[in-house]
Amino acid sequence: MKTLNLTDTAKNVLNIEAQSILRLKDNLSDKELNKAIDAIFNCKGRVIVTGMGKSGHIGKKIAATFSSTGTPSYFLHPAESTHGDSGIITKEDVIIAISNSGESQELLNLLPLLKRFGLTIIAMSGNPNSTLGKASDIFLDVSVEKEACPLGKAPTASTTVTLAMGDALAMCLLEKRGFTEEDFLIFHPSGALGKGFTYKVEDLMRKENLPIENENKLFTDVIETISEHKLGLALIVDEKGLLSGILTDGDIRRNLIKYKNISNLKVTDAMTKSPKTVKAESYAASALHLMEKYSITALPITDENGKPLGIVHIHDLLKAGVV
Repeated sequence: MKTLNLTDTAKNVLNIEAQSILRLKDNLSDKELNKAIDAIFNCKGRVIVTGMGKSGHIGKKIAATFSSTGTPSYFLHPAESTHGDSGIITKEDVIIAISNSGESQELLNLLPLLKRFGLTIIAMSGNPNSTLGKASDIFLDVSVEKEACPLGKAPTASTTVTLAMGDALAMCLLEKRGFTEEDFLIFHPSGALGKGFTYKVEDLMRKENLPIENENKLFTDVIETISEHKLGLALIVDEKGLLSGILTDGDIRRNLIKYKNISNLKVTDAMTKSPKTVKAESYAASALHLMEKYSITALPITDENGKPLGIVHIHDLLKAGVV
């Protein structure tokens, strides 16, 4: 009995699918892609994605990705559509119809209604000369040279390419809409992603017994304050009580190296001036993003005048599940 090398089979599948996506990139029509993006971007209704069988499963994922990135979308099963479900379609919708052959009968049965409503039809298919291809207003070629299935039957490379095309559309629309990280969190209020949206900075910041010192204090005195509060920093304020800087553990190390004699060194000459701050009403996820961007572990919270209200520490964010 011949011994099968299944690792080689797996690698061959991955190679075929990877090459198919690269082929899609090389064959992508700028004209048709931009027409599709404009049609969806200007859509006043929803994007209705439809497809039969494996194409339908891919269509569900594409619709879900659209919806979570700012493009309202819905998956419509083509077989169910001719038994009443087509009632969800409005004259302001755009259709993405998926069929590798372009001849899926259940999908073709939906075409008369789509044409009657005058809807823009974006076809994702491997055959521009198919019934679907000819009926569409915009054609996105997702053809593949061969499936990854050794029998050449099971949809594999073709579904992978279609999924990648859907992701590409969704990300183009995300950028065109100016969709932000906070917008993304709005649509993901549950689970780890949503923790950053559920919490505001004011929910997690430390408000009591803050390490606040005047900028005219001695450097050595402020070091003692930092040690007592165990937050790794002190907030430095001017005579009006407004934040003028911070002194961190890193600042302490740098100044100990810089100066041979620190006995008369004022904190104003050693602190980090114009530090990064965050507002109390900001999302916790935004505070974490700022910390990661600038490699800092804590942020002062100030009011509209610049008076310190609190400190949010990265440990507080992570403990709360903000990611």
